[in-house]
Amino acid sequence: MIDTLAILPAHLRKRLARALSTGELRAPYSAPELLSALGQPVPGVLSALEALSDLGVTDRAAGAWVRALDQAARPVPKPDLVWSGPEVPGLHARDTRRVYDQLFSSAKRSLWAVSFAYFDGPQVFEQLARRMEDVPELRVKLLLNIHRGHKDTSSQDALVRRFAVQFWQKDWPGNVRPAVYYDPRSVDPEVRGVLHAKTVVADDKSVFITSANFTAAALDDNIELGLLVRDGPLALRVVKHLRRLIDRRMLKALPG
Repeated sequence: MIDTLAILPAHLRKRLARALSTGELRAPYSAPELLSALGQPVPGVLSALEALSDLGVTDRAAGAWVRALDQAARPVPKPDLVWSGPEVPGLHARDTRRVYDQLFSSAKRSLWAVSFAYFDGPQVFEQLARRMEDVPELRVKLLLNIHRGHKDTSSQDALVRRFAVQFWQKDWPGNVRPAVYYDPRSVDPEVRGVLHAKTVVADDKSVFITSANFTAAALDDNIELGLLVRDGPLALRVVKHLRRLIDRRMLKALPG
């Protein structure tokens, strides 16, 4: 009988939850009060509410439960598969380069881009740099790995300075600068660990998680796989995690 509440149309669930939560509808429930709250007769709802009341569920608790049903009934965002590499006849999939381009060119307020490696910075970042100039309110954060070569004995500060000079003078093609962060463990020869994630979060709404770096090989040639999801709560969880890494100085700002 209680299952009747789960299959109510969304607008009726909202009315019912509001009536129960505000005290407009109280036990012992009656058909006239229920009709007034919902605006139309719905078979089975009165019996379902009476069953909840018999179980000791209060009006407010019943309202919260119905509201939870409404949240659970919302459609789950469906992720898109995103591939790099040779096309497979008969199978549809999003293209990695096009997804990167779409996210870079459509962001309006914020964009987080994380990559382990990139090559040919002026080409890779051209579209994003142009977007930042066209949309002044857009805030961009790049999280990049600084690679220490196998036989490189440079100090940590020297490695970071060299990377910063290369990035700002040669790799970043725009006049408007993003905020850039790196994992300090990657330049510390005594610590194992690098920034190996590859993801983009646009406007706290779209999340792209992929195996593909910002390289031509990863975008066009290698077999790479990712998921593009338009899910605000998931996007915010990713952003929150990245912000926390920065706030706790587990990621540091690249010198300007």
